[in-house]
Amino acid sequence: MLKEFRADLHVHTVLSPCGSLDMSPARIISEAKEKHIDILAITDHNSTRQCSVVMEMGRKAGITVWGGAEINTREEVHCLVYFDEVETLKEFQKWLDQWLVKIKNKPDYFGDQVWVDAEENILGEEPWLLIAALDRSLDQCYEEVHRLGGVFAPAHIDRQSSSLSSQLGFVPPDIEADALEISPNATLKMIETFGWAKIKPLIAGSDAHHPERLGMNMTRLRMQNAGIKEFKKALKGVAGRGVVPEKLML
Repeated sequence: MLKEFRADLHVHTVLSPCGSLDMSPARIISEAKEKHIDILAITDHNSTRQCSVVMEMGRKAGITVWGGAEINTREEVHCLVYFDEVETLKEFQKWLDQWLVKIKNKPDYFGDQVWVDAEENILGEEPWLLIAALDRSLDQCYEEVHRLGGVFAPAHIDRQSSSLSSQLGFVPPDIEADALEISPNATLKMIETFGWAKIKPLIAGSDAHHPERLGMNMTRLRMQNAGIKEFKKALKGVAGRGVVPEKLML
């Protein structure tokens, strides 16, 4: 039986540079419950280290949390990646550690890059600037995410920075991706003009770095359950499954 899920597929935590210290695991889960969000995707910049804590807290609260990251490719294109298994996230983190360009973080400028436990005790601090690029191309990132069984989606394709549109000038019709994400600022006119929905399925996320933004750009998913395998089927429209940004349902 197919069910409807409301998902915010682009959420940052206290770990992300230039983010908010209010984006603790407890605050994120509290906001999600208040806003009736069924699925959250934790997508910090080039790191998965906060995911497992939020995933466990979500499980206890009845909210599905996918782990992942917002990676920055060699082309300076931001892309979202999603997994739902902690062991896979650990393997992907090793890959991120290997390929992140090593630029020392400046906490006074970019903020402290820490990850915390459920009680907000600091578990560790990332010394390298997480908004730097990976020394991997778009295609290489896609290949690694798929090797690990994840989902890959270029982020905020409508934005004039750090996107396919800004870096390549357009969204290639043959882009290696499972989906394309639109930002809260994308309009129906933009989507129709550029024909993005004809290239890949569209998804939406809040890109929340602050609690009040969480849930402001949602995706409606029709699936049998809230797992990544079902998400892949929904992106392909298998047997009545489907994916649509809520703003396209108006």
